[in-house]
Amino acid sequence: MQEHDEDATFGVSEVAIECPFCWEPVTVLVDCSVPEQRYVEDCEVCCRPMDLSVVMTPDGPAIQVEQGN
Repeated sequence: MQEHDEDATFGVSEVAIECPFCWEPVTVLVDCSVPEQRYVEDCEVCCRPMDLSVVMTPDGPAIQVEQGN
């Protein structure tokens, strides 16, 4: 489940996701000015890499999270 809180001033959304390794909820920041993006971010709980694919939709960012290498 993804929840987002958009800050229109900076074009950034804080999105709650679930780590694909430890299954803990974590929060990531998404730059809403970029329509499609892909990057790796370490889980703040278990420190393992998460592959994030982000697509902006009319309802906000849609994120696909996979285990990174």
